[in-house]
Amino acid sequence: MSNAVQSAPSRWEVQRSFDELGRRLHETTFCVVDLETTGGSAAGGSMITEIGAVKVRAGEILGEFQTLVNPHDQIPPFIAVLTGITNSMVADAPSIDSALPAFLEFAAGCVLVAHNAPFDVGFLKHFAEQQGRPWPRFEVLDTAKLARRVITRDDAPNCKLSSLAVLFNAQTTPNHRALADARATVDVLHGLMERLGNHGVHTLEELQTFSSRVTSAQRKKRHLAERLPHAPGVYLFRDESKRVLYIGTSRDLRVRVRNYFTASETRSRMGEMVRLASEVTGIECATTLEAQVRELRLIAEHKPPYNRRSRFPEKVHFIKLTREPWPRLSLVRRVMDDDADYLGPFSSRPTAERCLAALHETFPIRQCTDRFGANPTRSSCVLAEMSRCLAPCDGSTDEATYAALVRQLRDSLVSQPDEVVETINRRMDSLAADERFEEAGVHRDRLAAFLRAAARTQRLSALARCPEVVAARREDNGRWAVHVVRHGRLAAAGVIPAGMDAHQFVHELKASAEAVAAAPGPIPSASAEEMEKVLNWLESDGIRLVDIDGEWTCPIGGARRHLAIHDAVNESRQSLVPFDDRRDTSTVHQPAR
Repeated sequence: MSNAVQSAPSRWEVQRSFDELGRRLHETTFCVVDLETTGGSAAGGSMITEIGAVKVRAGEILGEFQTLVNPHDQIPPFIAVLTGITNSMVADAPSIDSALPAFLEFAAGCVLVAHNAPFDVGFLKHFAEQQGRPWPRFEVLDTAKLARRVITRDDAPNCKLSSLAVLFNAQTTPNHRALADARATVDVLHGLMERLGNHGVHTLEELQTFSSRVTSAQRKKRHLAERLPHAPGVYLFRDESKRVLYIGTSRDLRVRVRNYFTASETRSRMGEMVRLASEVTGIECATTLEAQVRELRLIAEHKPPYNRRSRFPEKVHFIKLTREPWPRLSLVRRVMDDDADYLGPFSSRPTAERCLAALHETFPIRQCTDRFGANPTRSSCVLAEMSRCLAPCDGSTDEATYAALVRQLRDSLVSQPDEVVETINRRMDSLAADERFEEAGVHRDRLAAFLRAAARTQRLSALARCPEVVAARREDNGRWAVHVVRHGRLAAAGVIPAGMDAHQFVHELKASAEAVAAAPGPIPSASAEEMEKVLNWLESDGIRLVDIDGEWTCPIGGARRHLAIHDAVNESRQSLVPFDDRRDTSTVHQPAR
């Protein structure tokens, strides 16, 4: 029979002190649950025979829930002996169809707690799904898992509920009945929380992520986060000589930085960094996008040793279509103001070389690095003999024919990659027909490198050409975030204050924005990473374009159209490969047959 009763406060005293970080443990309502079942697997046909739960907050018992459940099946004899629950006891009990909704109503809004939570929660979720009932988005805390991080062999022989109940002097002895075991688990939970309080764990977030592998020396530095605000921004770890060790970003600076000292930060490099850190400074930002952009700029400026990405945005490559009497393709490290066309940036030279090979496969322009006059008179190379170069060096082609080929190449870079796609696909089909699959794979990688580079260049260049884009989006808190972007660079960010005229705010934000001058190339005023973060925000749901100076367009028949097909084919191909046999194929795509 189901019942919910109010109880007097338990022996557990209210915890001593809590800071405002996260959700304080003494303000969190826990629902500690335990089940008795006919076996070990709900999926294997085992049924629930009893549900017991205790609702508790700040050491005070708010209510209890207990019901036997009719499994509509025979309880195995050894289970009856273990639990004391017999077939006659559950004969008149409600079925799980009515017991589960009653429990979910009792537990609504709580953090679920169980000893060996995957077992208990797994059964509850199984029957919720069986009933077609949506599972509430409970947060779950497993006292067995937490105990294994805290309790040593000197404390208890193991982390079974019975052993922990003895360790923490539980008022209730667990006896394989659901309510008694739930009451014992409450005492175990409180005992664990008392121990962890000495480690600086005072919030639910810290309790969920606690790890014994975080040393006491790290935990002693948690005060470094105390002056940081609960706001989006960038944080910088510094050593005693003020050298920047690591830079990161977060929606909540204090919560994120505190986790380095009290949570399960198990990366060895981060542990080493925290040991060296003596100061953490925060830069509060108006919006999350501003924080992400500031992070990239600061990493590029300071090049902190514990950041692995974004430290060297200047170390990129471009493919350049030169401006000279007989143009050619060239790999370069910088974009010049020379009216040439550039493709990129590429983060690695091998990727740029694969893209270059795809272009040379399609367009037989010269590959030599010599500078020719208008009328060259030299002997041709082997590429001309293989019909892979029009050979302007020996007069085999005229200026008009060569110029037409260069125009086709430029169109492929800027707007229409179809010719490259068709040429490489024909080559792959031919190789695949001859069962030369490895060679076909090489061409596949070249085409993928070209399409990714062309799509990226077209996307970045479109934004870089715009002198100014002003856009806004309503955030989760109901306020409008506004960004001013000039030539692809984030020039200003802000959130419209409550009650302020939106037009006035935008006008003032534009007036205070950074001045950004036009420059050549696809990334003239910011790094490619910054521009892509800005673009991701501009292309996200709910964006409203407030003002735009210039045109922000991408070609309809551009590389992104073909790239989408390649990505879909690659995803399908990966789904057919056994997980253990997969390799990193982020730039590898299978040709469509």
